[in-house]
Amino acid sequence: MTQTEHRPVMLGPALEALQVRPEGTYVDGTYGRGGHAAALLEHLGPAGRLWVVDRDPDAVALARARHGDDPRVTIVHDSFAGLGEHLHRAGLSGAVSGLLLDLGVSSPQLDDAARGFSFLRDGPLDMRMDNSQGQTAAEWLARVDARTLAGVLRDYGEERHARRIARAIVAARDRGELPSTTARLAALIESAVPGREPGRHPATRSFQAIRIHLNAELEALDRLLEGVCDLLEPGGRFVAISFHSLEDRRVKRFIRRYSEVGDLPPGAGAVPPEREPRLRRIGGARRADADEVAANPRARSAVMRVAERLP
Repeated sequence: MTQTEHRPVMLGPALEALQVRPEGTYVDGTYGRGGHAAALLEHLGPAGRLWVVDRDPDAVALARARHGDDPRVTIVHDSFAGLGEHLHRAGLSGAVSGLLLDLGVSSPQLDDAARGFSFLRDGPLDMRMDNSQGQTAAEWLARVDARTLAGVLRDYGEERHARRIARAIVAARDRGELPSTTARLAALIESAVPGREPGRHPATRSFQAIRIHLNAELEALDRLLEGVCDLLEPGGRFVAISFHSLEDRRVKRFIRRYSEVGDLPPGAGAVPPEREPRLRRIGGARRADADEVAANPRARSAVMRVAERLP
């Protein structure tokens, strides 16, 4: 899919959930290829502000080319894990009108064989969200032990054949046959897995797990979530679009944690201020409708959750 054909997932529902005000300050924590950000800018007036954040150098370069001359836009090259620090330095803690996250790997990243995210297009085993720093998947696989690798495949890929796959990869490495490309790694994993899950390539979960681990994606999400309440202004909205259960589970638990009073000791009487809810859950999990899924199959697994900052 080309950049011009890129379709941001759940664009309409996300904008509706954010309740964009022309003079508000909004943050797109996962710029990607800019679909959500461009739509947000269309709703902002001269006094509105938009921060766009991405750890992918290609995404940041695209944002600068498209919005570098727009005084309403601030572009940050960083993981969204560090978003709170950037906003705090800018004096925006407690002043953000809406924060949007479109989690996971983007379609253009999957489509670029050189990035090494997908086994459908043969390329080097890279898998870094920020390919300007850090170790590649190939470098990690060249050193990791079988037990650690199996744990990553199990915890981040929910792969039930994790041990079998890990042993096969380490055995290939010991023979001097460690795969150097995505297609070869996928073939090795396929050969190690008994049978085949209908509708899913045997390497899907393993590729997901390695990517999540290599980029510390869940740790980054946890770090951001801990600061969301402090970033949003009263009435500000938090909107997260997830694509697999590990992300969605974290977002769901975060919203539940901060939108409920929880258990109080006997005789506590009034709820103490430190136990007051900080968020209000806005509806439940939302999914893309049939028309969007038909036009954009990636939307099939998308789950959107929304919360509002309480006073």
